[in-house]
Amino acid sequence: MKILITGGAGFIGSHLAQYILQQGHNVTVLDNLSTGRLENIRHLMSNPHFHFVQDDVRNTLALHPLIAECDIVYHLAAAVGVKLIAERPVHTIETNIHGTEVVLAAANKFRKKVLIASTSEVYGKSEAIPFHEDDDTVLGSTRFSRWSYACSKAIDEFLALAYHQQFGLEAVVVRLFNTIGPRQTGQYGMVVPRFVERALKNEPIEIYGTGRQTRCFCCVLDVVGALTDLMACPTAPGKVYNLGSDREISLIDLADMVVRLTRSESKKVFLSYEQAYGRPFDDMQRRVPCLKRIHQIIGFEPKYSLEETLGLVIKEIQGRLENPH
Repeated sequence: MKILITGGAGFIGSHLAQYILQQGHNVTVLDNLSTGRLENIRHLMSNPHFHFVQDDVRNTLALHPLIAECDIVYHLAAAVGVKLIAERPVHTIETNIHGTEVVLAAANKFRKKVLIASTSEVYGKSEAIPFHEDDDTVLGSTRFSRWSYACSKAIDEFLALAYHQQFGLEAVVVRLFNTIGPRQTGQYGMVVPRFVERALKNEPIEIYGTGRQTRCFCCVLDVVGALTDLMACPTAPGKVYNLGSDREISLIDLADMVVRLTRSESKKVFLSYEQAYGRPFDDMQRRVPCLKRIHQIIGFEPKYSLEETLGLVIKEIQGRLENPH
């Protein structure tokens, strides 16, 4: 089977490519390397079943032949990371919406099954914990650029479900909840690699806001297996699925756990959102998925604990710090 992964040089995409190659399939990765990195897929380059194309997902001349030749499309290419979204809102909106438009149109033209990676950000400031896939969304004011990401991904979902309803396209939508693991970078605001790198350097761990806001972190190795299981399931298309862990932890407790696991001397320091992002910032206090739907359809349950996943992240970042080249 031939698989196309857009954004496949990114954190999740590179793990998905590796996982699918291990299943014996052929994988083509399309990535413009704006946030993805060659280092993430360098170990795959020598595999004869792996092919890398450096181009933009919005380039129809590059994308159409790749979709025509493949059997399944995983569309992961997107502008991601709170810091990037806050600093480049126009880039976020254009990349996410237009990129998905191009992918869905091509998938529909060539009748290919497609997975659209969405985000828990779509739930916005909803307080209906845990989040169910058919819940209302509660987004903040348009003056806060962070909601442009949630809106852009919600439109991606509308488009995917519309293609399914109107044209019968086999489209699966997955809302990812704070996926973590090796190869994730803290460059764009991702909290776990930021905390781990600071702890390993015995530097102050910067917590934005009060630190009492909670998140649920899921290992990327659990996530990629679930993505492929969903695409192998004949009844999955036409629906939205939460994918992540439902174990809730505050950022204060996460920082303490990282310090303990790294045996660090780092202390916690608190920054206001304006200090962290240079502008007013609107955040949600809790983000917990209901996993009933995905459990019912593919039997999904996270296998890796948060401690185990942090151990993998610590080992990878420690190795990178000790061998920077």
